[in-house]
Amino acid sequence: MVFTADADGRCEVFTWDAATRRARRVTDRPGGTLHGAIDRDARVWWFAEDAQGVGHWRFQPFTGGPDRPGLAGVPEGTARGLAVTGGAIAAVGVGLDDGTAVHIGSRGGPGREVTRVDGPAALAGLTPAGDLLALTRAADSPRAVTVLTPEGCEAAVLSGGGAHGRLWALGFAPTGQGGPDATLLLVRARDDHYLLETWTPATGTVTHDWCAFDTEITARWYPEGRSVLIRQDRHGRSLLHRAHLERRTLDAVPAPPGTLLDAAPHPGGDLHTLWTDTTHPPRMTSTAGTPLPPLGTVEGRVPGTLRDIRTPGPDGPVHTLLSLPEDGPGPFPAVFLVHGGPADHDRDAYDGTVHSLVASGFAVARVNYRGSTGYGPRWQRAFPDGVGHTQVEDLAAVRADLVARGLIRPEATGLWGTSWGGYLVLLALGTRPGLWRAGVAVKPVADYAAAHASATPALRALDERLFGGTPEEVPARYAHSSPIRYAVRVRDPLLVVAATHDTKCPAAQVRSYLAALHAIGARHESLWLDSGHDGYDGGDHVAVLRRAVLFLDRELRGTTPPRRPRPPGGGSAHRTAHH
Repeated sequence: MVFTADADGRCEVFTWDAATRRARRVTDRPGGTLHGAIDRDARVWWFAEDAQGVGHWRFQPFTGGPDRPGLAGVPEGTARGLAVTGGAIAAVGVGLDDGTAVHIGSRGGPGREVTRVDGPAALAGLTPAGDLLALTRAADSPRAVTVLTPEGCEAAVLSGGGAHGRLWALGFAPTGQGGPDATLLLVRARDDHYLLETWTPATGTVTHDWCAFDTEITARWYPEGRSVLIRQDRHGRSLLHRAHLERRTLDAVPAPPGTLLDAAPHPGGDLHTLWTDTTHPPRMTSTAGTPLPPLGTVEGRVPGTLRDIRTPGPDGPVHTLLSLPEDGPGPFPAVFLVHGGPADHDRDAYDGTVHSLVASGFAVARVNYRGSTGYGPRWQRAFPDGVGHTQVEDLAAVRADLVARGLIRPEATGLWGTSWGGYLVLLALGTRPGLWRAGVAVKPVADYAAAHASATPALRALDERLFGGTPEEVPARYAHSSPIRYAVRVRDPLLVVAATHDTKCPAAQVRSYLAALHAIGARHESLWLDSGHDGYDGGDHVAVLRRAVLFLDRELRGTTPPRRPRPPGGGSAHRTAHH
């Protein structure tokens, strides 16, 4: 098997030989390596990318040796999918400035372009015979999934728009010789449920109505190609199911409470999982007792207790995972750790930041605000007060609820978020000055229109779906939801962490926001990282963690200077650091 793990403070790719119980480090790159895979011929693949995420696929034998480009002559870009058949046919998806390209060829040989499309897309699969490819695009588009021949001819175009319901492709069955037997696995969102679908050249699309779920799912084929393992994200935890497509039956697969970060069926009935919960770091398990690699994480249980809190709200209860220190009855100083996305959610899963804060005596609230996944399509669509403002309203409501329950101290609550979570921190401090004692915003969106102008195509497409158009088409919506509009109202201490090579939340719009804070004399600090948005450097992570915990400890539990800003033009209490 192939897995990624920490290596000298970086994420790198390793192989694991279960027979010898030995791991071998494959990659050693200055910025780390996130994407790794293994093909049926035991070749190890990884994506060699720079700080902006631009690179190409490489491979080498399982036992080591020289590495080679996956396909020669393919332009460098962002990783948009990899598929390799047992016959050593490889296909790769590459994100380019103006769209996405798919190339195919013999492993290590020259790549030939199959198709090139505008906008973000991803290669979702390749049949075992190498005669069909699946390309997935925006799930709500008329061309959500396209099935192509290696020559670029369209075998099928599957819609995810309108009454059809959003559609995602998850890969071809691992068995069959291609042709009419090729079976593509799909997930459809319809009538506020998620349904399994399959497509074959002979039958077209078949909807398995008997296999419906009320929250998001992902799925993968069992090795025999007739049943599917379904992993469901539901209310912050994971459930497993096995769907037998021919028998039309759905069986629960036993799994411990918590979160399954991955689950993969293997021949002989063995099931490998990567399991965690809030008080236990991730660990690999095998139902057949196959030796799996240790991950080098903290052993045993970490400090803290977890409570599920549900706060009444206009669209249903807001679910919060509240971690509390084990010492003392409370109430405690509290940090709201705000997840990004917004199409994501907090899980009952280990988080090193939660561990550090709880061990330091803080309560940590992880709020699955409206717009989060894991609670059904209606919850994900609920933005009645506009982008950002709906989520800030939920954070404020949960804060009031936890204060009323006597769990947290009202005068000692802060916010900490990364990416879209950092955006919510800035928006909350600007729209509700004085409610929060302090905030930490890591790699945030600070000026939505400016970020849209220089962000990646995929991020621009996400913005346009959220707001219903571009900044030129709906400028008032972008302005209403942009933190820089409310920067003049910020009165609470703020730490902003940004990255100089960030292509998702670009540095320029963060600098503009910091300049606005400086102009009104708002007390703030900044930390600049020489990395991109998805940095994998452990040193950066530790630097941010240490700086943020010290900042929050000082602001929430220590003696701080007066919090009212000085008059405009008077400068600001501001510290800048670079790491």
